[in-house]
Formats: sequence, C-alpha cells, structure tokens
Amino acid sequence: MLQPDPNERFRERRSQARRRRARQRIAAFSLLAVGTAVVALGARFLEEGERAPVQAAQTTAPAAGTTTEGDEAAPREPRELPQEVRGVHVTMGLMSLRGKLNEYLALVDEGMTAVQIDVKDENGEVAFASPLAPLATRVGAARDYYEPERVAERVHAKGLYLIGRVVVFEDPHLARERPKLAVQSSAGGIWTNYGGLGWSNQYDERVWDYNVDIAEAAARAGFDEIMFDYVRFPSDGPIEQARWSGRVNEKKGETIARFLAYARDRLEPLGVRISAAVFGLAATRDLGIGQRPRLLAPHLDVIYPMVYPSHYSPGEYDLPDPDGTPGATVTMALRDFKEVMRGADTLIVPWLQDFTMGRPYGLEQIQAQVTAARKLTKAGYLLWNAAGVYTPGALAPAP
Repeated sequence: MLQPDPNERFRERRSQARRRRARQRIAAFSLLAVGTAVVALGARFLEEGERAPVQAAQTTAPAAGTTTEGDEAAPREPRELPQEVRGVHVTMGLMSLRGKLNEYLALVDEGMTAVQIDVKDENGEVAFASPLAPLATRVGAARDYYEPERVAERVHAKGLYLIGRVVVFEDPHLARERPKLAVQSSAGGIWTNYGGLGWSNQYDERVWDYNVDIAEAAARAGFDEIMFDYVRFPSDGPIEQARWSGRVNEKKGETIARFLAYARDRLEPLGVRISAAVFGLAATRDLGIGQRPRLLAPHLDVIYPMVYPSHYSPGEYDLPDPDGTPGATVTMALRDFKEVMRGADTLIVPWLQDFTMGRPYGLEQIQAQVTAARKLTKAGYLLWNAAGVYTPGALAPAP
C-alpha cells in the first residue's frame, strides 16, 4: 500500500491554514466596521463636553511573524522531508566547538538525513541573539554559540533537513530574570522542581510570545522545522505548591494545544514545519502535564514520542524488563501512539535511545528500536544522546 506523501500533506494543511486566516481577517474587518459605525452613531447623541464611555475598536500592526497579504501571496516553500528521517540531537554547547559541526555533517556518509540542533535549551539559554527576539537579549539568555544562517547554509549544502529544538516552559533563566512570568510557589517566590529549576507560566501569553519569537528567529535564519520540547506542565517537584497567575479554567491539554495553535499561526507562513516532543507514555495515560497527543496533533506536522526503553518501569506493557527488550518496548509504545492518533494528519517520528542508562546499549539494542520504528511508523527516527556521541551504524538506511 502506498504511503501518503507527507510533503503534499504539509502543503495542503498550510493551504487550509491560509484560508482559515483569510476568513478570520474578513470577520475581524466586519466587526471593526460595525464597531466604528456604532461609535459614530453614538457620538451624535453626546452633548458637548461629555466623555462617552464607549471603547472604540482599534487596529494594531500585525505581530512579528503574523501573515500579511504579501505573505499570503508568496509564502516560503518548506524544504522537502527526507524519505526517511534519520537524525541526531546536537546541543548548542557542542555547536560552539571548533570543527564539531563538520563531524556531524560527516554522518551523511553513514546515512544521516536530518540533524536536530538546539535553539533554546533546558537551562533557558538561547543559542544566538536576534532582533526578532529582543527579550532574550534583555534578560541575558541570548548567547553566541553559533551563527544560525551559516549553520543552515552548511547543513543544507549537505542535503540535510534541519530541525531546531526550542525548550519552552522549563526555563530557569527567564523565571529568575522575570519572576512575574514564572510559576509561583505558595511558600513564596518562584516555584522550582526537585532539581531547583524554575518554570515559566504556561498560561501567560507573554511567555508564549517569548518562545515563539525565538522560534521565528530560527525559522527566518533557515531552520526547516521547529520542535517544541518541554511543551507541558511540570512533572516533578512540589506540585501542590505551584501557583499560576492568570490560570484558565480548562484542562491542561487544552492550554498546551492553545499554545501550539498560536505558534502554528505565527510560524507556518514562514514555511517551517511545527512539531513537539512528548513523553513515551503520553499515549497510554494522562500524565497530568498537558501532553494529550490527540489534542496536540491538529496543530503539529510531526510528533516525536520519547520512547527510550530505559525510561519504562518493569511491568509496563506487561514486559518484565522493558529496558532489556528494546524492540518490544518501542513496538508497544508506538502502537499506542498510532491508536490514539488514528485519523490524525500528523507524522509520528520517535526519539530512540542511543545512550547507556544502567544497561549497556550498543548497536544491537539500537537496531532493535530502529526495526520496530520502521515497522510501525515508516517516517523515520531521531537518536538521542545528551553527550552527542552516536553509535556507528545506527543511521544506516533500511536494507
């Protein structure tokens, strides 16, 4: 059976989004026209010197990244997805080392088709400064790890697909420098998890703007896809003490979905794909952190389940030792994702384990995961190793 072309699917979704935004603009213009007429009519009945308690409708300049008529006429075309995504995770610290990017680009010879490079990480640091993300510079988060345009140029010259990872709500830097944007503690001050890390407020749209501004800077620099990570509520720490200003009466998954919908409306006109990394168990149960794949999928081109076998407890999926049976663990996890996302127009590309956590992991264990991923999703996979060291042979094309 022929698989649907994900590139054509992306173009259709973008076309639908443009039509949706056009309808929204028409509706907004109609509302503005009616409001203006009402204000004008009311003014006829005001006596001279009186101040009318009428709030006139106002127009504002479009936010950075918002589609304009010119954007609609000539949107940037996205880079074609690889036939199979085979990529690795690269930190911004590694990117700052002389000659390190060359080492990763050389993995093309082993079969690599994509590379994921951090744009904003778990510490709240941003890899580069940009006038499109002024707050990152003002709070001291923007650093000089690499030049994004130059990196994109070199990655594309090797025929690779470039994914920019943006860690969203775990943000100890922003929480420290702008406490009003952070999750608060009932004990006083900003809330922190057990690792002492602060989180930004999931309900605060200023936090949304901060992260999407950074994502836009990466998109305009040439990144092909923006992957949002830690796009959730906190999962560890004294949760009972956490307090959110501006909290909305809705389920956490709906809040995260609203953020992704906002991000998509701003970023999609730039020709980038939108994706998110989620916990491997997110399809199996409600983890209480807002990662509900079915709710998030409509706003994503790709979802990346983190199905690392070492992260599953004994007995999960009725497997006595998930870490010792990596192929079976990845198979069961991806089956759950396929089931919960049945009918969704979103690709599933798993994060696979290329690191040792208790039990030694080598090529055999990685290949077991890759084989399972190929049987279940056919879209590809990414390899995670926090140290950026990858097993030779793990990126080989399918036989």
